[in-house]
Amino acid sequence: MQLKIMPKKKRLSVGRVPLVLLLCQMISALEVPLDLVQPPTITHQSPKDYIIDPRENIVIQCEAKGKPPPSFSWTRNGTHFDIDKDPLVTMKPGSGTLIINIMSEGKAETYEGVYQCTARNERGAAISNNIVVRPSRSPLWTKEKLEPIILRNGQSLVLPCRPPIGLPPAIIFWMDNSFQRLPQSERVSQGLNGDLYFSNVLPEDTREDYICYARFNHTQTIQQKQPISVKVVSVDELNDTIAANLSDTEFNGAKSSRERPPTFLTPEGNASHKEELRGNVLSLECIAEGLPTPIIYWIKEDGILPINRTFYRNFKKTLQIIHVTEADSGNYQCIAKNALGAIHHTISVTVKAAPYWIMAPQNLVLSPGEDGTLICRANGNPKPRISWLTNGVPIEIAPDDPSRKIDGDTIIFSNVQERSSAVYQCNASNEYGYLLANAFVNVLAEPPRILTPANTLYQVIANRPALLDCVFFGSPLPTIEWFKGAKGSALREDIYILHENGTLEIPVAQKDSSGTYTCVARNKLGMAKNDVHLEIKDPTRIIKQPEYAVVQRGSTVSFECKVKHDHTLVPTVTWLKDNSELPNDERFTVDKDHLVVADVNDNDGGTYTCVANTTLDNVSASAVLSVVAPTPTPAPIYDVPNPPFDLELTNQLDKSVQLSWTPGDDNNSPITKFIIEYEDAMHEAGLWHHQTEVSGTQTTAQLKLSPYVNYSFRVMAVNSIGRSLPSEASEQYLTKATEPDKNPTAVEGLGSEPDNLVITWKPLNGFESNGPGLQYKVSWRQKDGDDEWTSVVVANVSKYIVSGTPTFVPYLIKVQALNDVGFAPEPAVVMGHSGEDIYYWKAQSSSKRNRRHIEKKILTFQGSKTHGMLPGLEPFSHYTLNVRVVNGKGEGPASPDRVFTTPEGVPSSPSSLKIVNPTRDSLTLEWDPPSHPNGILIEYTLKFQPINSTHELGPLIDLKIPANKTRWTLKNLNFSTRYKFYLCAQTSAGSGSQITEEAMTTTDEAGILPPDVGAGKGKEEWRKENVNGSRTFFGLKGLMPGTAYKVRVVAVGDSGFVSSEDVFETGPAMASRQVDIATQGWFIGLMCAVALLILILLIVCFIRRNKGGKYPVKEKEDAHADPEIQPMKEDDGTFGEYSDAEDHKPLKKGSRTPSDRTVKKEDSDDSLVDYGEGVNGQFNEDGSFIGQYSGKKEKEPAEGNESSEAPSPVNAMNSFV
Repeated sequence: MQLKIMPKKKRLSVGRVPLVLLLCQMISALEVPLDLVQPPTITHQSPKDYIIDPRENIVIQCEAKGKPPPSFSWTRNGTHFDIDKDPLVTMKPGSGTLIINIMSEGKAETYEGVYQCTARNERGAAISNNIVVRPSRSPLWTKEKLEPIILRNGQSLVLPCRPPIGLPPAIIFWMDNSFQRLPQSERVSQGLNGDLYFSNVLPEDTREDYICYARFNHTQTIQQKQPISVKVVSVDELNDTIAANLSDTEFNGAKSSRERPPTFLTPEGNASHKEELRGNVLSLECIAEGLPTPIIYWIKEDGILPINRTFYRNFKKTLQIIHVTEADSGNYQCIAKNALGAIHHTISVTVKAAPYWIMAPQNLVLSPGEDGTLICRANGNPKPRISWLTNGVPIEIAPDDPSRKIDGDTIIFSNVQERSSAVYQCNASNEYGYLLANAFVNVLAEPPRILTPANTLYQVIANRPALLDCVFFGSPLPTIEWFKGAKGSALREDIYILHENGTLEIPVAQKDSSGTYTCVARNKLGMAKNDVHLEIKDPTRIIKQPEYAVVQRGSTVSFECKVKHDHTLVPTVTWLKDNSELPNDERFTVDKDHLVVADVNDNDGGTYTCVANTTLDNVSASAVLSVVAPTPTPAPIYDVPNPPFDLELTNQLDKSVQLSWTPGDDNNSPITKFIIEYEDAMHEAGLWHHQTEVSGTQTTAQLKLSPYVNYSFRVMAVNSIGRSLPSEASEQYLTKATEPDKNPTAVEGLGSEPDNLVITWKPLNGFESNGPGLQYKVSWRQKDGDDEWTSVVVANVSKYIVSGTPTFVPYLIKVQALNDVGFAPEPAVVMGHSGEDIYYWKAQSSSKRNRRHIEKKILTFQGSKTHGMLPGLEPFSHYTLNVRVVNGKGEGPASPDRVFTTPEGVPSSPSSLKIVNPTRDSLTLEWDPPSHPNGILIEYTLKFQPINSTHELGPLIDLKIPANKTRWTLKNLNFSTRYKFYLCAQTSAGSGSQITEEAMTTTDEAGILPPDVGAGKGKEEWRKENVNGSRTFFGLKGLMPGTAYKVRVVAVGDSGFVSSEDVFETGPAMASRQVDIATQGWFIGLMCAVALLILILLIVCFIRRNKGGKYPVKEKEDAHADPEIQPMKEDDGTFGEYSDAEDHKPLKKGSRTPSDRTVKKEDSDDSLVDYGEGVNGQFNEDGSFIGQYSGKKEKEPAEGNESSEAPSPVNAMNSFV
């Protein structure tokens, strides 16, 4: 099999045959071996504009190659330059380079002119560019007398430089007489013309040594202007003597200067024009004066500034665009603004272009009798003129060649012979310059030869591309064949790419790609072959990366970097700090795969990177070192950033706007990026969509907009902790309406009835409408026929029914969007056609042979297809399929069934994972096998890692567990430590997805608290929470430990709802490690002793009180008791709970009932009146409360005459027992 090489690389599929390369007649930049006859080729020459140093010898270069070696000649200013007649001019041996010795005598100006070199041999002549030789010039400044400048504080000032005209132009800068550069700012700056501009002067601008310098780099000389004296004064300082020395103009300029709006110092007027050449740097300048100092802004009126090519210089007074193109033409506006106003200037920019190549002519090697072409295409502004020369002579006056035909920018060769060999020059020129290219036509008859060295060894890292070279030559151009192996074994299909230069590419080289490859070149004159060898090496990997470290100042830190590499390669490990070499400090020690930093200080903080290099590859890994103070300090609080604020929209154009904002606090974690979202209030109010992301260092973004959208924007900041809350929305911005820029998709035409055609499509959404009044133009016609298109405009719907159509006829259909502004681009044409159905079903899964579940599916292919792909098949399963043809009348009979089996796939994640029986140093994991094993399980892979108190993950540990296990206990774990677990199953096809879980070892040997008794199986009780549709998560609170929960999420929209459901179980509650002190024996004994002591103390107090209550004052008080007081029953309001039986004793002997028939008050009476709260409050003689320690009141008979009189109601209410 022969495979033709295209101009670009092409992936080729080959069967069990050699891989063959058939080359076309011309290969770009063809290299002819130097031992073969060939026309001259210019290899090196001096630049077109050649500026020389007049103090050194002039060297004009011209180098060329050819066979036989070419001879050289020169012209100067269009006439032959006879170097033999000038003793100062010599030609370098074996070269055309001229050396003009002006150091001994002569002047450089004598040899100014336009030079051109010609290299010639028997096959043709090549010519160089026209080389313009000019000596550099650095003239002196003319003598001038500069008067001192006196002006008022706040006035504007321009100090002219006007350097002498040199070659090349001088570089201008301002310094003082101490050769110190004068400071520049938004107020004071140097213009592109070299003048020094002051927007307003200040007293500190007074000095006598403003000096302009011109540096001429070519001659390494600096010229100096006379110093300029400037004095800034106030009106008060303008005394009569100074005023007398000033002219009227100078005096008026020195008068009081108040604040004023901006005016432009340069350029003048409201508009100007600038012309620049393509590829150059476009520099636009605006310098304004005013008080306060104006600020300059730039915009492009009819577009946006190219972000990657735009730069602001000179405090934004100069706008530069590099690599300028024709697309940069347009109107640019500079705006000068201060507190008193603004002014603008428009610069109209036109970009012209010197000629540049679209397709330069290339060397052409032909064998006798062959055909070929030379193509010369260039562009420019204005369009360049193409002219041809042959061997340096205009082709119009060159000898005629019957094999040559000129067609504008193309020369066509047919049936060439050896005499057709020549060098052709293509000249493309316009008013801004020219291009000159040499291309030879060499007629040769040469058998193939391979120029790649024999037995070249290529070493490549596995899974990377391998490129095997086969550089060849021959005329006619040969075909290239590749073989693998000593016996020429065939190459496998779909793994090779052939390039037009004969190179064989293996896009993803594997271990089995190693071996010997043979390249064979053939043409009608012979054959050549060459062997190359390929070795595939294992990639270098870092198996233990350095880890993030936080150390205290003065301590020592160590980073480890373990590398695994191919045993035939020798790696070197290099350590970097912040992507630079390690400091030259003995505190940094590198020992094999370790980096140790001793006596750490604040400057040592940063990013440390280990780089492992071999001769074929390199890998790297980094870790951050944070240095903290040695004294305990409160740990910083890390959190998501605060939301950005102060959103502002500027540069509001039809299709773009600039959004700026102010970042919020980063909360001790640097902001890495900003996320910008937009809301379309017109079409989807309340829904926010992702717009773009920018770096965390940016506070502005240029946003592309769509037509007819009412935009609002918001910004979110992101750091390592997470995403901030959204900012407040920006102001709304409504873009202009335009015609739609796209058409509906998914256009189909099918018949629902024998005589109709149902045309359906996916409508544009409001965001895509680009304007009001969205409609669709539906067009159709029969495919086979000359009928005109039938069209109808319909509203914003998704289908249209064409009635009265013939049965089962193919139609061409197109649907075009339009709105009130106009039509969308011409839509694509689709064809409505009958289809064919494929029925297929899964007979059974190979991993569950005890089941037989048949699930039938139907897949439809539109059109007259003979092949298709079945999606969604399950791995490791048996399938049966058949094919049926369907037309408008129904489906035909089924084809014979075909049975096939899908290979094993990776399994799904284990069905569940839970952690039980946690102890101080162990955890037990239980899981269920995957619900979809998709093959035969080989093993489980368990990975786990600790989580510290700041939620950082520790080193990852992995274990292999037999496939028949569903329970595993991990021992020797750290106590009171949280771990994260990852479990996945594995088949021969690989590992499946993981299931994760977290658990924590206990701090003591306490077990798990039992779950609530009421949490068992029973009636399901649902609780509903409404969540905003823009959220993607929701936290569930108030759950019970160790309980199974079912969660259902329902998404509700206008067209219905969709739900999904999952089951999870909360973790068990853990017993507290804290011991309950109330259950300890020593504590109970101590409390009993304290209670006994208190009881004894109370008894002693009661005894002392009763003894102390019977003193004479008490008796005297009893004798003069209130006659109104009567004894009161218990149920009359006394407080019995405070009574004491000890107080109920008989009255003393000798006491009698008073004659007024009142009962004597008891000695333990304790009324509120006695406490002074009543009207008749009483105290004893020494001021103490009477009856302070009285007990419970009881009704007792009075001594002497008894009385049956009722108690006084007033005293009864006042009594407090």
